[in-house]
Amino acid sequence: MELQFTGLDWGIFALYLAILAASAWYFSQNRAKDSRDYFLARNSMPMWMVAISTLATTQSAATFLGGPDLGYRGDLTYLFTNVGAIIAAFIVASVLIPKFYANRVTTVYELLQSRFGEKAKHRAGGIYLLGRVFASGARLYMAAIAVSMILFNDIAADHVIAAVVLLTAAGLLQTFIGGVRSVIQSDVLQCAVYVSAALAVLAVLITQIPADFGQIFAALGAPAEGPSKLTLIDTSWDLSDPFNLWATLTGFVLLNIAAFGLDQDVTQRVLTCKTPREGARAVLFSVVMVIPVMAVFMGIGLLLHIFYQNPSLMGGDPASMPTGGDVTVFMHYVLHEMPAGLRGLVTIGVIAAALSTLNSSLNSMASVLIEDLYRHRLQQRGIERNAQHFVVAGRWGMTLVAAALGLMAVLCFYWQQISDLPLITFALSVMVFAYSGLLGVFFTALFTGRGNATSVGWALAAGFTVTLLQQPWMITMVTGTSEPPIIAFPWQLCLGTLVSFAVCNLGSPAAAPIEVDDTTGPSGTENKELNAAHSK
Repeated sequence: MELQFTGLDWGIFALYLAILAASAWYFSQNRAKDSRDYFLARNSMPMWMVAISTLATTQSAATFLGGPDLGYRGDLTYLFTNVGAIIAAFIVASVLIPKFYANRVTTVYELLQSRFGEKAKHRAGGIYLLGRVFASGARLYMAAIAVSMILFNDIAADHVIAAVVLLTAAGLLQTFIGGVRSVIQSDVLQCAVYVSAALAVLAVLITQIPADFGQIFAALGAPAEGPSKLTLIDTSWDLSDPFNLWATLTGFVLLNIAAFGLDQDVTQRVLTCKTPREGARAVLFSVVMVIPVMAVFMGIGLLLHIFYQNPSLMGGDPASMPTGGDVTVFMHYVLHEMPAGLRGLVTIGVIAAALSTLNSSLNSMASVLIEDLYRHRLQQRGIERNAQHFVVAGRWGMTLVAAALGLMAVLCFYWQQISDLPLITFALSVMVFAYSGLLGVFFTALFTGRGNATSVGWALAAGFTVTLLQQPWMITMVTGTSEPPIIAFPWQLCLGTLVSFAVCNLGSPAAAPIEVDDTTGPSGTENKELNAAHSK
């Protein structure tokens, strides 16, 4: 494949890098004074900014590359799964967010301390870190393959690794000094960049297809091969289909409850709002904003199907078809068909989508690593440290997390080739490994009086194991069958959650639950002062 970048494209790319460096410097001017400032911005972020940051965090390079790919391969049923997200957002806003604010937690796993004790919090934080390494590493890999194609003309392993290193360094640069405040502010910038790039692609595609909207919709509704590509709701019952109605109302509801309420990567943004009401509104607004954004990306995929698969509407002159080396039809189109200048814009859109998710992961994972694990270890040893020490520790934690995500991204290079899943399906499926156990444990804590620290540990392990055993390659390994049953990730999540919930409930409740102490943990003195102020 010949590289199709022009001087104008490289100029746009260089301008974006300059803006990236300048914004990293600007957003880092307000340096964090303690860990609560570094990880929660002292609950000072405006609701609208948090909503956009949450949107940017839940979207990623998987959306930027995988959304068009899904529209090109299939139909609009993935768009309908946002119904599950809306249901989940109302549950999170009404049940979980008020509890997080009432307990003044820095990480969502501190909530488990009041029911099961310190060990449960640490185990939940550990399984979150493991699952987030899987999920964020997968997203980093997807961005790296696009950057590798642009910089090196291929997706050879060494070039993908180089792209991973470049993206990880850029993400670390933006968040290292300022913490979550820098993350949220940069997310707004990155979101504007990648949404603008997507709209530009959509506009160009419309002008390149010599047909009116009526003809385009008719062709999509009755393609030459296969069912309608405009299908929004699939009512068929198929365990291998992740986007039908039944998966939407079950697995996708669970997936989004976990994403918005139990995943520190997303929930951390919500906890930076001033009040629980604003946090709840931020979640709801972000879910609503996802729908038109995802519609744009899937619309690109539908138009690409016309562009490459419908020569009659293209004037009998079909464009060159994508090849396996192009990874996705979207990247093939960008590098071969987009006008000069817009290729550079789309490239920075991919990078912006990747960084918006990567920045969030770095800070949220560091918050769990430092606040839930490292701080507790020091307290056990009777070691006291000042507030600034934990800010420095947070930066070292972010560096360690960045290295772990980079290694996972390299592993995903081989994993995704074995699984042969579409990019966005692959990105969603890897999240199930951590979410199954966390959902079972939190449901036990919220809706039953059962469970203890020991059963929490076993439940988290059970959720991970059950998900692992449902992978096709694992079924083949265990049973020896060459054609294993395919169980879509929403159903994997349902079964994993059910088993985890059952295992957690096997534990007898602790005799004396440990209450969360607002005057201990991060910035204890600060919390005492806040409590005193509230009492006045």
